[in-house]
Amino acid sequence: MAYSENIAQRIRNSLEHLANVEEKKMFGSLAFMVNGKMCLTAGPKRMMCRIDPKLHEQEVRKIGCSTVVMRGRNYKGYIHVQEENLKQENDFEHWIELALDFNEQLTSKGK
Repeated sequence: MAYSENIAQRIRNSLEHLANVEEKKMFGSLAFMVNGKMCLTAGPKRMMCRIDPKLHEQEVRKIGCSTVVMRGRNYKGYIHVQEENLKQENDFEHWIELALDFNEQLTSKGK
């Protein structure tokens, strides 16, 4: 699997206080599902965060950030953050918080 074990472990540590977290391999990364919804992924040298689309334009402007693009489509609310921009714990936790805050707003499929 082509994902950063360092990022994956840091995500695990940040989510360990939550009861309903599941890891799934998807999109060549390791996805972290919280309450049945994709929240974060550890990829090769980057982390993907699913955040409130209303915050997308503001957050994607930060250094080392880019919009997730799949099959030519931009996904608003999905942001890649390069690993070198996650070295400071407060930067890393900022993204974890944004992802968890949005995760709380979503409803699981079929629930």
